[in-house]
Amino acid sequence: MSKRHYKTLLGLAIACLIIAITMAAAGYMHSAGPFLIAFFLGLSFAVKGFPPVKGLSFTILILAVVTTAMYYPHLFVEIGGFELAILITPLVQVIMFGMGSSMGLKDFIELAKRPRAVFIGVLAQFTIMPALAYALALISNFPPEISAGLILLGCAPTSVTASLFSYLAKANVALAITVTSLTTLLAPLLLPLLMKLFAGDFVEIAVLAMMWDMAQIVLIPIGVGLLFNHFLSGRATWLDAAMPKVSMAGVALIVAIIIAAGRESLLNIGFLLLFMVLAHNLLGYFFGYWMARLFKMDERDCRTIAIATGMQNAGLVSGIAKTMGKIATVGLASAVCGPIMGFTASIIASHWSNAGSKAIRHKENKEL
Repeated sequence: MSKRHYKTLLGLAIACLIIAITMAAAGYMHSAGPFLIAFFLGLSFAVKGFPPVKGLSFTILILAVVTTAMYYPHLFVEIGGFELAILITPLVQVIMFGMGSSMGLKDFIELAKRPRAVFIGVLAQFTIMPALAYALALISNFPPEISAGLILLGCAPTSVTASLFSYLAKANVALAITVTSLTTLLAPLLLPLLMKLFAGDFVEIAVLAMMWDMAQIVLIPIGVGLLFNHFLSGRATWLDAAMPKVSMAGVALIVAIIIAAGRESLLNIGFLLLFMVLAHNLLGYFFGYWMARLFKMDERDCRTIAIATGMQNAGLVSGIAKTMGKIATVGLASAVCGPIMGFTASIIASHWSNAGSKAIRHKENKEL
């Protein structure tokens, strides 16, 4: 598509937004849905023609999915008597397999080469984020299962997209990949224990059962992916090319199913939950960065730890909520986290990539 086509698509998207706002102002909010959906869909494709914001395309697409699920929840509850919520666990397993298939011996060698930086990244993830989530759950006064969902999000490992945003932020991608891998591998052991510690007063936590569930969701698919990478690396290029698209489609469908299932709860507490998840995300960036600075890490590593700390694996949280049988309540925080996290990470990565890169160059020149 040419630049002109992208501009035309942007104009059409804005026109749909104006129509939706006009209808809402006239009292026809229930009929504005198709125009809001068209706005987000059009905008998600239009931004691809503008380099500074093209990274927001998938985030905006998720907003289209969220809007669709809010207006037409029946589309994502069941089809022909088949409950779509059943798909959440296998979808997360596919995403974990994709992560494992992209890993190799070099990633584990990196663990040995940077033990201090990796340790700080893992420590930040499993201390800062659970503590923040617990504090926010206490002050929010949410129903117990919603609070447990917020804490579950805080106890989750680093998002698999942290390495992408670290790359965009001119941070240390190898460190981001290593922290993501290690926190994910440790999650089946640490997450149930952290949930018992922080969320035990909100919902009953069966530690051993949760460990087994997470082993099935995380360790087994990643292990299969690692074997695939070892024995079939380079022999299935079609799968390597397809996995990122499959993962994105899986994330979109997971979000739609959870939003549809928890629509009523979201309408009742939606704004406050959005605010708490946003606060959790931003405070994660802040404290992750300054914890790295406290340990006298260089600027690139500080950025990496900040991004890795603030970004949670919301898809994995959704899978855990499904195994708990509480997808419409415990799973809500993770569903709204996806769009928020993608938006904030895009902004912080863009900032560090542009103005922030000057600080690194200045420091490197001084060292020379």
